[in-house]
Amino acid sequence: MNAAATPAPADLAQGQLDAYNAQDVDALCGFFAQDLVVADFNGAVTVEGLDAFRAKHVALFAEHPQNRAELAHRVVIGGRVIDHERVYRQPGPVSFEVAAIYTIAGGKIARIDFVK
Repeated sequence: MNAAATPAPADLAQGQLDAYNAQDVDALCGFFAQDLVVADFNGAVTVEGLDAFRAKHVALFAEHPQNRAELAHRVVIGGRVIDHERVYRQPGPVSFEVAAIYTIAGGKIARIDFVK
């Protein structure tokens, strides 16, 4: 009997990005730990727990139905994935850039720190 393989950190980051772009909140939340923490880099915690993360994204996708993120560059170092992303809220070329630092623990994304 084989145990289920733990997804690679890059696979988790890509899977959540794909779910985010599909605006599939259930699939998106499947990549994150129940006790997820989202914070500004070296700053305040902005989201605590998967339920709060889900609620935030339900509201975000309702407000910005054309929202999407484009991966510019990815670096994987051990259990951390650093994604440089361009985020588009409206149709057209206007975007803003973020770096998302995903910390992986127990086969899920346990923390995201955003550099904005």
